[in-house]
Amino acid sequence: MVTHRVMALPIFAAVIFAVYYVSVSTLGAFLTDWTNETLFGERIMPAVSTLLEATESAQWLNGLLVDGIIAGIGAVLGFVPQMLVLFIFLAFLEACGYMARIAFIMDRIFRKFGLSGKSFIPMLIGTGCSVPGIMASRTIENDRDRKMTVITTSFIPCGAKLPIIALIAGALFDGAWWVAPSAYFAGIAAIICSGIILKKTKMFAGDPAPFVMELPSYHWPATSNVLRSAWERGWSFIKKAGTIILLSTIVVWFTSYFGWINGKFVMLDDMQMENSILAYIGAAVTWLFVPLGWGHWKAAVASVTGLVAKENIVGTFGILYGFSRVAEDGSEIWISLQGSFTPIAAYSFLIFNLLCAPCFAAVGAIKREMNSGKWTWFAVGYQSLLAYSVSLCVYQFGRLINGEPAGIWTFTAVLIVILLAYMMIRPDKRKRFFGKEIKNPV
Repeated sequence: MVTHRVMALPIFAAVIFAVYYVSVSTLGAFLTDWTNETLFGERIMPAVSTLLEATESAQWLNGLLVDGIIAGIGAVLGFVPQMLVLFIFLAFLEACGYMARIAFIMDRIFRKFGLSGKSFIPMLIGTGCSVPGIMASRTIENDRDRKMTVITTSFIPCGAKLPIIALIAGALFDGAWWVAPSAYFAGIAAIICSGIILKKTKMFAGDPAPFVMELPSYHWPATSNVLRSAWERGWSFIKKAGTIILLSTIVVWFTSYFGWINGKFVMLDDMQMENSILAYIGAAVTWLFVPLGWGHWKAAVASVTGLVAKENIVGTFGILYGFSRVAEDGSEIWISLQGSFTPIAAYSFLIFNLLCAPCFAAVGAIKREMNSGKWTWFAVGYQSLLAYSVSLCVYQFGRLINGEPAGIWTFTAVLIVILLAYMMIRPDKRKRFFGKEIKNPV
């Protein structure tokens, strides 16, 4: 049934929907709410604040520890329970033999769009982290298919992007069931469309590599193996929070709470962040994101810090929106985000950060696998341009659906859709004719 020509894809869609629904909207949401609201909001942060006040520590030290490190890392670690639930499900599907059959099914689909079924294996690994997913592409013998797989693997939401999905779904969509699965299928759609477009260019033209693999017998996986696999992925995420994200949150806190007032460089409070170093940096790049619906400096700098590590987006929001003041129901940060985003703008923000250039570690992996600076820049540029274009279309067409008037950016979105449609349906000039490839068609 799961490899049936007709039923395979609906079954796969139902399985992925169930996995993300339970991980993000039900069981995972309950565990994450407890971690954010009770563990960090009611216990850790008040305890640290009380201790620092009792020792009469300096204001800057109190701010660094509570508003910076704990707020930033706490906002990220709060989503670890959701990630562990997701990783347990994925580890079970891999161990029982189902994912191998999905690779077989996806080969038939990917081959029609210029990709090999072997490309699905790196993408499957990339659901945990894009870095090993990109590195897994070296098993693809065909150089063109391998490069295309490297470029498109990071479109699949990795574990670091799950906190972004959960945050947007909870704050702007009241935990709607469809947000998380739609993010996964948006990545699949980006891969398929990219395969169609890139395969018709001279750089990637040619038949995809053949796909041969052994389908393992169905079996009930050992509980210890499933839990070990899930923990290894989760622990990798936690270690990153203790290194890269820790340093990032310190930088974000310093640039957020220090700035110039009346020509003097001073420490700021929550009401003076508009004068901070980070606000000035954000103002310099905000104009780029105005057509996408989230042209305010907090969202802009969150996306920029996400280039270091995608988890930084949630950590940055935790600092900028005062995670340390989150009440039992988390209403403050929810309300703050709702005041900065409309639902359409929030979904545009989500799509952009899911599809744009991955974190620095993944870019480094792309550089190692491509072994070329030019190819690396091409990959990053293509990912960012596609993310910007899709996010622009999402926001502009969403405005039209809501009855808002069209503008210059709406017509730009229409032109983008027309251009993408043309690039997908245009005939392949290098197509085969009577078994021979026409390399210089008239």
